[in-house]
Amino acid sequence: MQKTVPISLHHEVHGSGPGIVLAHGFAGSARNFRAQVRSLAKDHRVLTYDARGHARSAAPSSPGEYSMQRLVSDMETLLDRAEMSEPLVVAGLSMGAATALEFALAHPQRVRSLILASYPPGREDPASISFRAEAFAQAIDDHGLELAGERFIWGPESGLPASMVAQVRAGFLEHTAHGLSGVLRGVLAKLQDPAPLAEELARTGLPTLLLHGERDGPSLQASHCLAGENPMVEARVIPDAGHVVNLDQSRLFNEALQTFLRRR
Repeated sequence: MQKTVPISLHHEVHGSGPGIVLAHGFAGSARNFRAQVRSLAKDHRVLTYDARGHARSAAPSSPGEYSMQRLVSDMETLLDRAEMSEPLVVAGLSMGAATALEFALAHPQRVRSLILASYPPGREDPASISFRAEAFAQAIDDHGLELAGERFIWGPESGLPASMVAQVRAGFLEHTAHGLSGVLRGVLAKLQDPAPLAEELARTGLPTLLLHGERDGPSLQASHCLAGENPMVEARVIPDAGHVVNLDQSRLFNEALQTFLRRR
């Protein structure tokens, strides 16, 4: 594990009860989980945070400060700061789901169960952001966030519902350019394919919920690979939802979370 230089990480804790941490996806922030916090904080102590390079957290200038190991170490640091030492529910969306899984594999004793939403396909899949990560990062470097975001995130070929474009664009533009390009190159371009991780997940014996949107083909395929033949994995499809499933269909997403949590 790389030695992590402490940086400023924006984080929030809401509610009381059993612990749950929510890790957002690329170019997101803790704000993306407002609907989930409102639902979960009635019965849980919920930690949300902005990952390094995102929103209100620090964006180190050195490319070496961006890696999956750094993201896992940051999650561990924040859980320690919040004094959430008991086994807890570790959840995430997309890049956050990959972070949650890697945290569970590194620290299984700190995890009670896993919730992995819109799990990202690895760099071998042409439909994945990992496959396009270097081109995306170069577009940010060359043309800035606005033009790069239009090309890769909310443009006409993105498949993003028109109703979500303004919200996604506003969220994307609150980040620093060097932070997002650092995450693209240091984290997303190096994401592991989900199939080899299936055996590691099975060995942990952790109850796991896989969630993905009906319109999110790449994540559906990634979730299928990750589930394998693991009897501890439950997979749910959220109807009429895309990749940002927790925003696209927040009520159905929250119901799936609550159902799983009542059993686990």
